[in-house]
Amino acid sequence: MPSRADNLKGALFMLAGMFVFSAVDAQAKYLTQTMPPMQIVWVRQVGLFLGVLLLLGLRGSSILQTQFPKLQMLRGICAAASAALFILGLNFVPLADAVSVTFVAPLVVTMMGALILGEHVGFHRWTATLIGFLGTLIVIRPGFETFHPGLLLPLIAACFFAARQIISRYIGSTDKTETTITYTAITAFLILSIFAPFVWEPIETNTQIIVLITMSIMAAFGELLVIKALEVGMAVIVSPLHYTLIIWGSFYGYVIFGQFPDLLTWVGASVIILSGLYILHRERIRSSADEVR
Repeated sequence: MPSRADNLKGALFMLAGMFVFSAVDAQAKYLTQTMPPMQIVWVRQVGLFLGVLLLLGLRGSSILQTQFPKLQMLRGICAAASAALFILGLNFVPLADAVSVTFVAPLVVTMMGALILGEHVGFHRWTATLIGFLGTLIVIRPGFETFHPGLLLPLIAACFFAARQIISRYIGSTDKTETTITYTAITAFLILSIFAPFVWEPIETNTQIIVLITMSIMAAFGELLVIKALEVGMAVIVSPLHYTLIIWGSFYGYVIFGQFPDLLTWVGASVIILSGLYILHRERIRSSADEVR
């Protein structure tokens, strides 16, 4: 059981990770103005891929040992699809709006956990999940004049992200975290490399080069911060800090692009966040009850 100090460290790591990931998303959105989204996604993945190659060099091929090679590769495919769809969505919608929609991922994880893994989900969590999806509809606003179909892209991206989490739950009891990261990084990089040559455009300015390099390095660093957060602190404490993305997304969106979420976006995001927090609360109660038994 992590101590209070460990949980505080984990929280700080997670907060730092969300700050870094928001910066990565802002840089990706900036680049979509002049570069194809798939090219941006590929470069974003390079940093983590190179980091994994370094890990393989230091630790050897033993970290590739897995009982679920197909599921590991499927997780990598989901990671590639999630990143590609999210950055493609940034080409059409404000940063904070795209981030708000992705908050539906924990709700999808709850639903997939029940339907795929057979996890017990009681009335309270099903209700919270339904309310969370209603919050997503408030953000997307289908049928309204302000509706933009581009918001469906980060929504689908969130579903692929949730699928990653479900696979992690299934294989996590046998495969090491570093093994999962390695397979995910390599598979996602190889999948994205198939499409990169067909969309590649010359990098023409020093600004593009600097932003691309910074984005790639920060993306890898953000992954490490989140992993460290979950290793040091309790998941039920550090995971909710994922929602601070909306703060930084709104900040970067306003400062860099002059875009700020409207009232309905804040209302919808708040509904999604509260639903997610309630689900985490119910999971903690259930885990405590299981421990008592």
